Amino acid sequence: MPERAELIAAFLSGAGWGGAARRPLAGDASNRRYERLTDGLRTAVLMDAPAERGEDVRPFLAIARHLSGLGLSAPTILSADPGAGLLLLEDLGDDLFVRVAARDPAQEETLYAAAVDLLAELHRAPPPSGLGAYDAAAMARLACLPFEWYLPGIDAPAPAPDGTSEAFRAGIETMLAEHASPSVLILRDYHAENLIWLPARQGFARVGLLDFQDALRGHPAYDLVSLLEDARRDVDPALQSRMRARYVAAAGTPPDAFERAYALLGAQRNLRILGVFARLCLRDGKPGYLPLLPRVWGHLMRDLSHPDLAPLRAQVLDLIPPPEPALLDRIARKCPMR
Repeated sequence: MPERAELIAAFLSGAGWGGAARRPLAGDASNRRYERLTDGLRTAVLMDAPAERGEDVRPFLAIARHLSGLGLSAPTILSADPGAGLLLLEDLGDDLFVRVAARDPAQEETLYAAAVDLLAELHRAPPPSGLGAYDAAAMARLACLPFEWYLPGIDAPAPAPDGTSEAFRAGIETMLAEHASPSVLILRDYHAENLIWLPARQGFARVGLLDFQDALRGHPAYDLVSLLEDARRDVDPALQSRMRARYVAAAGTPPDAFERAYALLGAQRNLRILGVFARLCLRDGKPGYLPLLPRVWGHLMRDLSHPDLAPLRAQVLDLIPPPEPALLDRIARKCPMR
């Protein structure tokens, strides 16, 4: 929109970056847009998050300041106009964990160990005051997204008898309330495409943090699940096991209870992703996430293999078909951008 372009130009000029060259950076599943600015030897990142498209930069600002106050590497805020939905951020570079691991697989263990150690450190600090809770009710509601998007997308018949999805929600909410109560800051999108390797820095600051504006108060296992059960890349099961053990040792948490919570939160998260990725195609015209669903389903099945989750596994297998190619094609054919 011309008006938006003028607003951005004025913001950059006021911040001293009016003459910078601009080029797009890869976006995400939100309505935010990013550009890298280059002015001589200096660079920065523009976040364009218009309120009229449902975005709000204030949570990002608050969490960035909290993380920086703990000595962690959130991007420094160079300039901000929250009302306009514009931020100018420190450029942490292009060494996303996923890229570093791809070009040098020998570094993968180092990267994941650093990310796990950071989580243990983050969880030692009290979460920011006033932060919302990712509690059992919220998690259970999101675990039911497959009923709203995935099942209609594959033309599955409505669950019978009436009330099946409501009973499913009530059951998983009871389990989450018992085993996964919120207690720490969770960033919620803590994975290899949102972490940047900064080896010139020291300690926990070697892990650059992105995309944390949806942070809430949650269970300590949640971000570890996000890291190790990555929808976008495979993480070797043996490495996953070592990293879970590393976190348990660093946090001093009882291992059996943590493993149960990890499996339950993994099931919740992967059910949510199943619905979200279907929604991104059906509602938002973004079919590129559909090919990731078989991996997500694999994560879900491994989580549900925990003995304490056997009843939940039986329900899932009874109600939700796996994302086989023919079913994914049904969703893709309904994409409004097709």
